[in-house]
Amino acid sequence: MRQHRRTLRLLGSVLLVAMAASVTGAAPAPAASPTPLDRVIPAPASVDPGGSPYRITRGTHIRVDGSRETRGVGEYLAKILRPSTGYRLPVTAQGAGGIRLRLAEGPFGAEGYRLDSGRGGVTITAAKPAGLFHGVQTLRQLLPAAVEKDSVQPGPWLVAGGTIKDTPRYGWRGAMLDVSRHFFTVEQVKRYIDQLALYKINKLHLHLSDDQGWRIAIDSWPRLATYGGSTEVGGGPGGFYTKADYREIVRYASSRHLEVVPEIDMPGHTNAALASYADLNCDGVAPPLYTGTEVGFSSLCAGKDITYDFVDDVIRELAALTPGRYLHIGGDEAHSTSHEDYVKFMDRVQPIVAKYGKTVVGWHQLTGATPAKGALAQYWGLDGTSAEEKARVVKAAQNGTGLILSPADRVYLDMKYTKDTPLGLSWAGYVEAKRSYDWDPGAYLPGVPGGAVRGVEAPMWSETLENSEHIEYMAFPRLPGVAELGWSSAASHDWERYKGRLAAQAERWNALGIEWYRSPQVPWGAGGR
Repeated sequence: MRQHRRTLRLLGSVLLVAMAASVTGAAPAPAASPTPLDRVIPAPASVDPGGSPYRITRGTHIRVDGSRETRGVGEYLAKILRPSTGYRLPVTAQGAGGIRLRLAEGPFGAEGYRLDSGRGGVTITAAKPAGLFHGVQTLRQLLPAAVEKDSVQPGPWLVAGGTIKDTPRYGWRGAMLDVSRHFFTVEQVKRYIDQLALYKINKLHLHLSDDQGWRIAIDSWPRLATYGGSTEVGGGPGGFYTKADYREIVRYASSRHLEVVPEIDMPGHTNAALASYADLNCDGVAPPLYTGTEVGFSSLCAGKDITYDFVDDVIRELAALTPGRYLHIGGDEAHSTSHEDYVKFMDRVQPIVAKYGKTVVGWHQLTGATPAKGALAQYWGLDGTSAEEKARVVKAAQNGTGLILSPADRVYLDMKYTKDTPLGLSWAGYVEAKRSYDWDPGAYLPGVPGGAVRGVEAPMWSETLENSEHIEYMAFPRLPGVAELGWSSAASHDWERYKGRLAAQAERWNALGIEWYRSPQVPWGAGGR
């Protein structure tokens, strides 16, 4: 009889839990521990854990102030959370509690934020919309990985209690995508943008022209796209972005708080342009289209006036399409251009960029000429690059040229992980996850003033990459580490601690449908299956 009464009490308790769940909208679930506040990538500037967690339920609202920008971030968050939670999560300017996004003065800078979590709700505060957006990325990582799925999951949706205060180390945290060697559609570029945003990357550098393909429509030189864009490595169909396509990429990137930096590589890497217009060649003869992978054989004719008419038209049209501050003019591997012609070319082209309101960015070979005032040089050398070449870059930095660090044997995402990697190249060596992460941008080039380093960028060249799965396999797990090098303080960089946080990302990548490389250097656990 006593056992019978105990059974009835147990059944009554189960019914009460079920009734409570129906009222709150929360399904019964086993006890769960929220993700610790310091488990995210990039590592936050400061973490103060404590107090009760917040639980997202059917009654949760996303509360925003009256600004259009804040509402936009709120709607973005709601679109992420609704499919997996099954909750309505209305975005509203009314009421209190829930998830609150607010703009306010504070020590946040342009991209920093503060996240406060407790039983009554989560509040993300920032001075600018970009800071709110980055705070939302942190909130995503504090929720279970299943929150990324596009079907209803059981939860519970807990956010650990405490406070995060966060600001980035560098203002330039970039990723480059080469759409010239192989063409990627607007939707494929958008997919990569979403993956970059998760780790607070804020620059999308698009390599829009090369020997194998010209990828942006230029009205004044239409054959650049229609003919020069008609092929790719291996002889595939190629493709190009119409101006409407490019504007859509820019718009979408902006909605994720990424600034698009377009690149037209010159005077080398220009065979697609030379094949499209014979007059751009010194001998007036157009070469055939090129579908191989060699470099250094092409050059615009530095001695012809039509070359600079061409450059002016291209930069004018591209600048008009690009709201961002920067325009990349390449300048690397111009082996077929004499040093004298290279200097002459850069002396004439850099003022054209300024004329159309943009700041010059070039690969670090630009320092072999005279970088314009305010120009940025993107260093892609190796640990073993000659002392002479490094000294030229260091001297330019000492004279005021800003640096973006992209050492090829550290952060070129198209480098093979090991000799057995089925994709990628290995001319810079093999780059495993630890090597990609385990360096300090601020100390990489001795003699460079601290303020000259503007940030880091992870290029993805596409000689061997043909689709989103290929991009993702080469980006993950290395991309989050590069993002952390750009965002987090040097004092926080520690591979032994980082690899545990990296392993915890695997389940999220699986939920997002990301293809990724299972590096044996990382203790993946269940997420690595």
